[in-house]
Amino acid sequence: MNKPLNPTLLQSAEAFADYLANAAARIDVKAEAKALDDGARVGISRPHESAQLHVAGEATYIDDIPELAGTLHCALGLSPVANGRLNGMKLDLVRAMPGVVAVLSASDIPGSNDCGSIVHDDPILCDGEVRYLGQPMFAVIAQTRDAARRAAARAKDVLDIEAAPPVLTPQQAHELGQYVVPPMHLVRSTNDGGARAAIERAPRRLKATLDVGGQEQFYLEGQISYAIPKEGGTMHVHCSTQHPSEMQHLVAHALHLHANEVHVECRRMGGGFGGKESQSGLFACVAAVAAHHLKRPVKLRLDRDDDFLITGRRHCFWYEYEVGYDDEGRVLGAEISMVSRAGHSADLSGPVMTRALCHFDNAYWLPDVAMHGYSGKTHTQSNTAFRGFGGPQGAIAVENILDSIARDLGRDPLDVRRINFYGKEDNNVTPYGQVVTDNIIHEVVEELEASSGYRQRRDDIARFNATSPVLKRGIALAPLKFGISFNVKHFNQAGALVHVYTDGSILVNHGGTEMGQGLNTKVAQVVAHELGVSFESVKVTATDTQKVANTSATAASTGADLNGKAAQDAARQIRERLAACAAARHGGEAGAVRFANDKVHVNGRELNFDTVVGEAYLDRVQLWSDGFYATPGLSWDKDAMKGRPFFYYAYGAAVSEVIVDTLTGEWKLLRADILHDAGKSLNPAVDIGQVEGAFIQGMGWLTTEELVWHPQSGKLTTHAPSTYKIPTANDCPPIFNVRLFEGENFEDSIHRSKAVGEPPLLLPFSVFFAIRDAVSSVADHKVDPPLRAPATSEAILTAITAVQTAADA
Repeated sequence: MNKPLNPTLLQSAEAFADYLANAAARIDVKAEAKALDDGARVGISRPHESAQLHVAGEATYIDDIPELAGTLHCALGLSPVANGRLNGMKLDLVRAMPGVVAVLSASDIPGSNDCGSIVHDDPILCDGEVRYLGQPMFAVIAQTRDAARRAAARAKDVLDIEAAPPVLTPQQAHELGQYVVPPMHLVRSTNDGGARAAIERAPRRLKATLDVGGQEQFYLEGQISYAIPKEGGTMHVHCSTQHPSEMQHLVAHALHLHANEVHVECRRMGGGFGGKESQSGLFACVAAVAAHHLKRPVKLRLDRDDDFLITGRRHCFWYEYEVGYDDEGRVLGAEISMVSRAGHSADLSGPVMTRALCHFDNAYWLPDVAMHGYSGKTHTQSNTAFRGFGGPQGAIAVENILDSIARDLGRDPLDVRRINFYGKEDNNVTPYGQVVTDNIIHEVVEELEASSGYRQRRDDIARFNATSPVLKRGIALAPLKFGISFNVKHFNQAGALVHVYTDGSILVNHGGTEMGQGLNTKVAQVVAHELGVSFESVKVTATDTQKVANTSATAASTGADLNGKAAQDAARQIRERLAACAAARHGGEAGAVRFANDKVHVNGRELNFDTVVGEAYLDRVQLWSDGFYATPGLSWDKDAMKGRPFFYYAYGAAVSEVIVDTLTGEWKLLRADILHDAGKSLNPAVDIGQVEGAFIQGMGWLTTEELVWHPQSGKLTTHAPSTYKIPTANDCPPIFNVRLFEGENFEDSIHRSKAVGEPPLLLPFSVFFAIRDAVSSVADHKVDPPLRAPATSEAILTAITAVQTAADA
């Protein structure tokens, strides 16, 4: 007998069916079909190139690579102390454990004991100074992974550590003047006296602090490396990494080898989100050192708890600010100090802080501003890249400021935001000196305000709250402007190889890495479009340091921009050679030869693409090419913090509506409307998926994902899914309207598209400020809520209590 379907599941199923039904409405299917018939291969919604492999369980990740005979397994012994001095290790006790083959320490590393990305301050294995609880002290290599982990777990019994009190918070580090990189200052003055004078002259002033927590990347595939020793002392490392070239360099330094003696390969990652940009280095180095010593393949795959305890994540920030503004809400002067929890080493904290300072303006003209950035050195994991790379931490501060200004003035926060927007012809220069030439924030916000029914819904919410003493609703519209490019100029380059075989099939290799974001799909589309062939004719192979050398990390949302352009360059060269060959054989001008739909049109004739390729081979025409691209027009003075660090800006806006239970602090997202600027999208389906994913991930950062360190021991207590709560499918709003803004990039990006990886992570600011709006309604919006992020139920209750207390005073 069939049981009735659970009502909750039924509702979820119905909501998902509605979502699928509405998906087609967000994509112009007829227009795409016509473009496809006309020969276009970009601007077309295609499934991810590995989608079928993913759902069939056939996609190969590092742990799926068949293990070679003699493969050993590695696990790390971790420090149980957050700060102290290592006096000794009784490693013979570990070596005596069943199945153990070897135990290695820092003294066994033949080269440099360092995996620092920029500053060389990050030991692979502890060299005396104990820096955080979870720091790798030694490596166990055993016959099985279970044996290695059991032996490594004895760390607490074999380590002699002289412990000291840890510094855990950014505020503590700031008070001690303890930083991993020197403080940064970004200042712009348009009047005498700068920001301080502008604040003091302003009719109104606001002074406050804000806490914003960090976020774990929580990639589905954890950190893993598989090192295989090769002939002549060389090393082949399969590594789940966003930066194979950096892994190559780190392993070479650890083994005291040249770069050409280390081969790093990555077909795909099961997620990265920045956590595998630099921090995969420690695991690649340990596996490679072990394989070098034992002359056998070694795999190091972290358990999820160990991954949490060893690796860093998004930086938490603490802000202290003062702002002057007029009676309309126009910001006249602002001064802010941002202090991040960098962790025990520099890692990427310097560039993260740079981007945070460069995004404090978000979409707003700030005439006089003084920003100060401090990367606090703490006895915690070394924090690193995470989707947005400091941009979200910088932008949320100014959004919080404008939200508070609106409440002080009794105005709609959207009106205060709008009055501060960058102008088109004036008030259009950022604090770091870049002119905003592509400003479309006015158009994006205006369109979304209308399509979401923002004004009417705000009125409806006010009426609801007036008659609902316990449940309160809130709404907010949040805009974004996000700069695209690496802040370091020389990272903005890429290379690619394109091979055309005599049967007309095409193989592509480029320097970017695939982590589920669809980079290989977009690059294949670009090459197919350039050569006029079907998407199915193109295959993209694993990222490989022996194919494209000296690559940049797949980060800063530049993957398709850089690697797509490089692959286009390579394909263009081949197309031009084929056109010249076809014209020489069949007549006509090479410039008039057209490639489309697997056909070549030359001098009135239509030939199959593979026919023309075969003719070119017979005529000894080169059928492969390399391609290269360097982003033009960039400049950056890191000392003055001035220049043009970004090639262009991506824009977007979101409206979120929530309901909050003021007795429990529980809340629910009822509806989200998003309009995002992806330029002339290479693949609308992939880009919409990226926007949706970024929105939910960012919502988790700002609401449920709380990181907690024990105040005495320094242990990260939220180191597993049982205590660290990422969003699930149930947290998606029942009404989720996502559209791409119609337009194209003002700059000559790949087919005038725009990056879409990181910018939409700022869209869920609207969720945080909608919760803040609901909390504020408890006192009829007369009190500014002191809401911290993440806005957990506890944080919401704390803010509600503060609002009620202030209102009663």
